[in-house]
This record gives sequence, structure tokens and C-alpha cells, in this order.
Amino acid sequence: MSTPAAEVHRRLTRLSLLIAAVCAVTDVLVYLGDGRPASVVAWVVLAAIVAADAAVAAPTRWSLAVLIAAVAVNAGGAALLHGDMTLSLNEAGLLVASYRAGAWLHGRPAAVALVTIVGGLIVSHHARGFPFDWTVVVSSVKFGFVTWLVGRYTTAWRSYLDELQRQADEADRDAREAIDRAVAEDRAAIAHDLHDVITHHVSAISVHAGAARLRLTGTTSDQAAIASLRSVEDSSRSALGDLRHMLDVLHGQSPAAGERPGLARIDTLLDGMRAADIEVRLQVTGIPARLPEPLDAALYRIVQEMLTNALRHGDGGPVDVAVRHGDGVIEVETRNPYDEPTRTSRTSRGLDGITNRAAAFGGRARSGPVPGSRTWSTAVTFDWERS
Repeated sequence: MSTPAAEVHRRLTRLSLLIAAVCAVTDVLVYLGDGRPASVVAWVVLAAIVAADAAVAAPTRWSLAVLIAAVAVNAGGAALLHGDMTLSLNEAGLLVASYRAGAWLHGRPAAVALVTIVGGLIVSHHARGFPFDWTVVVSSVKFGFVTWLVGRYTTAWRSYLDELQRQADEADRDAREAIDRAVAEDRAAIAHDLHDVITHHVSAISVHAGAARLRLTGTTSDQAAIASLRSVEDSSRSALGDLRHMLDVLHGQSPAAGERPGLARIDTLLDGMRAADIEVRLQVTGIPARLPEPLDAALYRIVQEMLTNALRHGDGGPVDVAVRHGDGVIEVETRNPYDEPTRTSRTSRGLDGITNRAAAFGGRARSGPVPGSRTWSTAVTFDWERS
């Protein structure tokens, strides 16, 4: 497969060949139509014209040599023909060679090219029988200097546009860097607030729940109350773990492999439900594959939200969690009994969160009652490429 740069190079090569061909054809037609008698010298000059015009297609690094060749043919041909001509030789090729010299040469080579083209034209005019006066000088300067100057102007304009593009790129890069710095500062501020506010309160909940459980253990046999307090402790510790993970993400740090949320840690979510005396049944089908880390984390958060919805809006019945692995497809579904009055618009926020998180990874979400039963189903499906 060709690169864009290679395609541009081929296009420029074709254009160079086309320009050389047009110069050769026009110069040859003008030369043949000048009405001079056929001779060996005339044919030699004609061959030289074709060769000099063909050189126009040479790489730009040969611009000075191409110009010297064009001037030599123009002046030398006029001298060989001894003024037996009324029109200038290889005029088209000479114009292009002069333009190339002005456009691509700099410093001393550019000055040499300018002197060569003007001086060569003066010699050519004199060889064609024109008297050496100021009109010959002006004509030579007009023909050679103007084309050289146009090439110079074109290069300067292109350099100016390149500089404008460079400045625009720098401004765009600076703007992106400023945005990245602002985002990093906002993330740091959010992480600081999370650490100072949420961590403090969640830690306090965990400590007080643990203290209350220890006191109840020796004074009562109410195991349900003790189990509930233990569940509060475990949920608090789990919340702190998730909070530490989010703080690591906000700080741009990668958490340890065992602390990353993913389907491998789904049992911790199920244990939290079971601690609340809700039966949870997990069914995994298919061959589990190594999911991309962002997708794996998204699935964990989606299951977490599904279980939270089942806990808040279900009727306390068993919750079935199904994880189905397919060929490039993974689906997660939860089903739980529900009471119709509890399904109000308040539940839409959790379902919207699941839908939005799934859409962010190109997934599809669906939810609603299972036909013919009082069971609520929430499911997400993702298509992904196996590595």
C-alpha cells in the first residue's frame, strides 16, 4: 500500500514529465516553423533543444545545471546558426528553467543563475543579429529576471504559508496542553475532595459499625443484627477500595491488578447482597476470555448498578445473575422479582446510568419485565474483538 507522500511524489513526477514534454513540443514546432533550410547544424541544434527541454524534468537539486544547459542551447544555437533565425530558441524550456532556478536556488547559486540567464539572453540576442544597445539589455532582463523573480516570490509565499501553519499547529498544541493541565488540576481537586470528605465519612461508618458489632457480640444473641453490622463493615471497606481505585485513576496511576474492578471480582458484589439476606445465584456460560481492561471495569460497574437496583426496588426475592461468554460477544443479565408499585420513575436514573455506560463502549442495554411473570430483567450486550 502506497503512502500519501509516495503518491504525491508520483504525481509531481508525472507533472514534471508533462511540463518537459510540452516545452519540447512547443519549442520544436516553433523551431521547425521558422523557415530555415535543413542542414546538419540545424538538426544538431534541434536535438540540443529537445535534450535541454527534457532536462526540465530533472530533480530540483539540478536546477542550476538545467538553467545553464538551457542558456547554452539558446545562445550556442543562435551562434551556430549565424543569425539564420527570427525567433528565440527553446523559449518555453528557458522560461521554466529560469523559474525553477528562482524558486529552488538560494544564496550564491541563485545569484549565479540570475547572472547566467540575463547574460545568456544578451549573448543570444546579439548572435541573432540584434545590435547591442539598451533595448537588448532591457529585453534580456525582462525575459530572464521576471521569471526568476516569480519563482523567488512563489518560494517566499510558500514559506510564509508554512510558517503560518507552523504557528497554528503550535497554538493548537499549546491549547491542548492547557486543556490537559486544566483537566489534571480538576482531577486533582476532585480526588482531594473525595479523599477529605467521602473517605472520612465512610471510614467513620466502618469504625462505628465494627464497634457496635463488638459490643453486641457479647451482650446479645441477635445474630441478624450482628450480621447486618458486619455487612456494613464489609460494604464500607469495599467502598473505600473502590474509592482508592477512583483516586488512582484521577491521579493518573494504575492500580494493582488485584484491586482493579472487573468480572473476576464479581463475587465481592454478590457477597454484599447475600450479607443483606438476599439470595443471589450466579451462572457463567461459555469460555471466559481476557477482556480489555476498560470494558472489564465497565461490566463490573454495570453489575454493581444492577444489583443495587435489585436491592432497592425488588421484593427481596432471589436475584439471578447470568454472565454469557460468546465468540467476540459478552452478555450480562440480572433477573429478580419485583412489586409493580416500586417501579416508579425514580428507578430511571440507575437504568440510564447502565444504558449510558454500555453505550460508551458500543454496547446495547435493555430492561423491563419478563413477559408472563413478575420478574424484572436488565441486560447488556457487548461486541468486542478477541486478541
